[in-house]
Amino acid sequence: MKKLSLIMASVLTVSMLAGCGAATQPTPEKKTETATSAEATDKKMVDGVYYAQQKNADADWNYAVVLDVKDGKITNVNWTGISKDAGPDKKALSKDGKYGMKEQAKAQAEWHEQAEKVEKFLIEKQDPAAITVDNDGKTDAVSGVSIKVNDFAALVTEALAAGPQQSGPYKDGGYHAEQPEFEKDWKYTADLTVLNGKIVAANWNAINEKGEADKKTQSKEGKYAMVEKAKAQAEWHEQAAKVEQALIEKQDPASITVNNEGTTDAVSGVSIKVNDFVKLAEEALKDAKK
Repeated sequence: MKKLSLIMASVLTVSMLAGCGAATQPTPEKKTETATSAEATDKKMVDGVYYAQQKNADADWNYAVVLDVKDGKITNVNWTGISKDAGPDKKALSKDGKYGMKEQAKAQAEWHEQAEKVEKFLIEKQDPAAITVDNDGKTDAVSGVSIKVNDFAALVTEALAAGPQQSGPYKDGGYHAEQPEFEKDWKYTADLTVLNGKIVAANWNAINEKGEADKKTQSKEGKYAMVEKAKAQAEWHEQAAKVEQALIEKQDPASITVNNEGTTDAVSGVSIKVNDFVKLAEEALKDAKK
């Protein structure tokens, strides 16, 4: 009986020790698929040109970024705004003193000067996430910058995610052409914006000889009234917008073919004469080829 008790006690002791040993063994570390910050930073970007822009039809400005990547690093950055009226971009207007942040808003520096600081910061850090943004869209990460930078950081992230883009055949800038004379109270104009070599904005309008509002404004306010007076399928500004969009999509005024009456079958929903716009767009772009 004593022997049996001793055997059982020994078995119990061994079992307890085995249990304690199992409890103290370290849990094997699980491998994770998530890359570390160092690993993510080490990944080189593909060389090329990267581009992204906002597309808000109701905004006065749609922001855009162009990034140059060489040897896996961001080497050049252009952050600017595309006007709803096309023509010169925001940075160009600011450099020419036509945006006037210091004068009108008492800012510490003009818009283009602050934008250039943000661009330089990105080149130094190589990561848009380094531009920390508060709830107002502003940052404390870049000294001397009070403008909102949230759009910039988001666009850089979008551009890098999309990969390199093919540049267009035109030189970046704002382009303008207008008819030399008034005809039936109107003188037509065309304004274009080119970024990354491509037409990104177009504005077809007309100046009134009597000094009244331009044609697009009168149409939007119902004063031109093509639908009511001429039984047109859409108002002038609505049809003009379709022609502008066609140019942005085709990137060549010649793609908007015109018949002998000055109208086109190349743009759906457009019955107005477009020959003046096509001529003006061609004139505006005559010196824009690279």
